[in-house]
Amino acid sequence: MVARMPDSTSPRKGRPGRPRSAEADRAILDATRAALVDVGWGKLTMGEVAARAGVAKTTLYRRWANKNELVVDAVAVLFDELELPDRGCLKADIEGVVLQFGALLARPETKTALMAVVAESTTDDALRERIRSAIVDRQKRLVVLGRERAQQRGELPPDSPGTEGALAAGQAIGLIFDVIAGAIIHRTLVSSEPVDPAWAQNFATLLLTGLVGLG
Repeated sequence: MVARMPDSTSPRKGRPGRPRSAEADRAILDATRAALVDVGWGKLTMGEVAARAGVAKTTLYRRWANKNELVVDAVAVLFDELELPDRGCLKADIEGVVLQFGALLARPETKTALMAVVAESTTDDALRERIRSAIVDRQKRLVVLGRERAQQRGELPPDSPGTEGALAAGQAIGLIFDVIAGAIIHRTLVSSEPVDPAWAQNFATLLLTGLVGLG
């Protein structure tokens, strides 16, 4: 059973006695992504988002300190849509999540918001750390689940016991995530090429067997 990672990106808690509204949160995050597509990062303001969401600007500031935090959370909830259904074998599982990831990045709202916050984070250490905790660390859950499932099927060896084994497993999870996410982001956002079934199949083969498998 995979432990659910803590949601380190939840908007700030509201004032005592003021219940949070999930409907308002969704409206705000949806409005944030739509505004980014329409006006871009430079012209995006908390007031613009509040007007689009139909809420007071103070409502935003009770939840997020600034637009950096708001945009990261607006992106993070999209990545939370990613799932890893059991497709019977590790290769098929990888192909499935790669196709989901590629389809998510092909959406204008995801592409625009992600590229905006990544660009801004090059000069903002706090924003970069928020991206790491909100998106990167949270989505490593997919790698954790995939490895555990493959180990249960006997497709991957079990982790070594003890502290060293846990450390090695953590490093492997991080590397696997970096390879998969890096390849898909480069494919979609840098090369502007589609992540289609043929590419996903070749990528999964490369990940599992190395260059020999593509010969």
